[in-house]
Formats: sequence, structure tokens, C-alpha cells
Amino acid sequence: MSYFLTVHKEMAPKIIGALGFEGVRTLDLTGPLEAFSKARLGDNGDRSQPCYKVIVVGLTGKIFTSESGVVFKAQKTIKSAPALDTIIVPGGVGLRNAETIKSAVKWLVDRAEATRRVACVSTGIYAMAPTGLLDGRCVTTHWRFTRDVAQRFPKLRVQYTASFLKDGLFYTCGGGAAGIEMTLALIDEDYGSQVALSVAREFGMNLRPPGDDEALLDPAVYQSGPIERLAELPAWILGHLRDKISVNVLAERASVCPRHFGRLFKRAFHRTPADFVEHLRLTEARRLLITPRNSIEGVAACVGFKSADVFRRAFERRFGVTPREFRDRFQLGVQDTGSEPTSPQTAVFSYRRVRMHADQGEFRAKAAKSAV
Repeated sequence: MSYFLTVHKEMAPKIIGALGFEGVRTLDLTGPLEAFSKARLGDNGDRSQPCYKVIVVGLTGKIFTSESGVVFKAQKTIKSAPALDTIIVPGGVGLRNAETIKSAVKWLVDRAEATRRVACVSTGIYAMAPTGLLDGRCVTTHWRFTRDVAQRFPKLRVQYTASFLKDGLFYTCGGGAAGIEMTLALIDEDYGSQVALSVAREFGMNLRPPGDDEALLDPAVYQSGPIERLAELPAWILGHLRDKISVNVLAERASVCPRHFGRLFKRAFHRTPADFVEHLRLTEARRLLITPRNSIEGVAACVGFKSADVFRRAFERRFGVTPREFRDRFQLGVQDTGSEPTSPQTAVFSYRRVRMHADQGEFRAKAAKSAV
């Protein structure tokens, strides 16, 4: 029996409660729940143990319909829900209903003190922000709504380019697959990278650091921009990362005078051309580094850095860790042969538990203040 399974042998599955309501977005609700349900301790055989027990909590009743027409039946309602380890608040057009928001806010405030953490998926932040529990915290949401959230809730520190963020015991994320990415981070926080990576592989996704505030490129954001001649540049850059990409090359590609290109580019993408290209190179490098067979030197060349040393400095400047440290963080104890986790992973797990309890005190104090 592995050390990791021994540590958790006596632990009951953590109870995850996802809020369900009329007009919920289907993927926001089902994506995280599917990920949680696949997390298991052991070899995924008959003797493996589920890490979580997942329940849907109906806001106004057990039967509700998603915005895409899927009919759900919740196991519990907000009146009968048991104690929850984690609350998932999905988004959806239903949160435009004032009564829905009012009921959700009251329940979240009532539950806050006894809940270890709350995670908002996409526009689920509209139900959480009025509680006051997110005031002063870094948050994100679906890119279409970041400006509106920032205007409606000025006490929130809204990040426009994040896939998902963690601040204390609160998680927020963008739309689409970001909800699953955030869930993988929650699993990693609870059980370590070995369990989280096994779930990530089921979805064909990569595991990303909790609290990561560097978004992967969402082409939809840029292709709908106001400057049509620049709209296709991000996709083109991604296809030519290995090449030398200068301002003149980009200007020619966009059929814009080089003299005016920098100003137009910054207005469209809120970065200089050089910073934008480096951002895409390092984001792609981070994805490639998770695969063990890709050498650091090979990754550097693949994304267009002239040397591994230049790559290392740029990576550390942007992410705060070296490429090797980043790789070690994600590959620690994770081998296709199923080898047992090493002692450093155990140390990381223990550290997370200490931080978790420290943050929980802050969470409860904030909840008590909001309930007054």
C-alpha cells in the first residue's frame, strides 16, 4: 500500500456542493462535478477510494432547468443540504433574476463560516460578490463580464486576463474549460499533483498552478477586437513561435505602417508587441514543460528563444520560478509506472494543510463580519 493511500485511509470523502438554479449554465455545473467525481486514491481499481462525494443543491427546489434546456434533479435543497467542504457556484442567465440572486446571497453568507472554501465558475461571481466576502480580493470571471463586474463591485480587484485565481479560500475563474482547470487546482490542493494529474489526463488537459494569473490565449477575445487588421495576429504568432518575430514582420503581416503599428497594437491588446510575443512564447513553453520527454533546451528552441539561458531568465522573470523548478513541481511523484510519491511531495502536502487552516480563520472572520 502506498504512503499516500495510507495517509488518507481514514479520511471520508470531502463533500462538494454545487448550487443549482433555473437558468444555470450546464458546463459551469457539470464540468467541475465530473472532475471531482473522477478523483480517486489508489490505483483506480476496485480498491481505490473516491476523494469526493458530489451533490447538487437546489436553490429553490430539486428540479431545475439549465439555460440550454437540460433538466436536473438535485439531491438536496439549500434547506436540507449537509455540511459542505466546498461550495461551487456556477454561472448562468438565471443569475439575472433578482430573487435568485437574493436567495443565493443569503445562503452563501449563512454557510460561509462552516465551509472551507467557495469556488465561483464564470458568472457565478454575481451571486458571490454581493456577500461582501470577496471585497478586496483578486477575482476573475468570463472575459465578457469583467468590465461589468468591476463597475458593479468596485471593491473587487478584477483581473482581466486570468483563467482562474485563488485569493484566500476563494476561487474564481473564467468561462468554458476554466471551470475544470480550477477544479483540477482544488484537487491538487487537497490530494497533491499525482491525483490531480490523473484526473487531468482523463480530460486531455494540463494541470496549472493554483492562483495562476497568466491566462492561456483565448483567440475569441482578440479576434473580436476593434482593429480588424490585427485580429488574426495572435493565431499567426502561435503558429510561428520558433521564428524571429519583429515589429516590422508583424506590421507587414497586418498591412500596417511600422511607424503606427506599435500604438495600434497596444491599443488592441494592452501590451507592447514584444511583451505580447514573449507572453505567448512563455505560455506555450509552460505547457510543453509539463511533458517529461520535452527537454528544457528543446522547449526553449521550439518557442523561439535563442538559448536556454535566455529562456530561463525570461521564464523566471515572468513566473517567479525557473523552468526546471516549474517542471519539478508538476512531475513530482508522477510517473507512468505508478511509482509512489516521494517525501518532498509529502512535505508540500503538509504545507498546504497548514496554509489551509490559516486561511480558514480569515475566511470565517470575514463571513462573520458580512453576516452582521
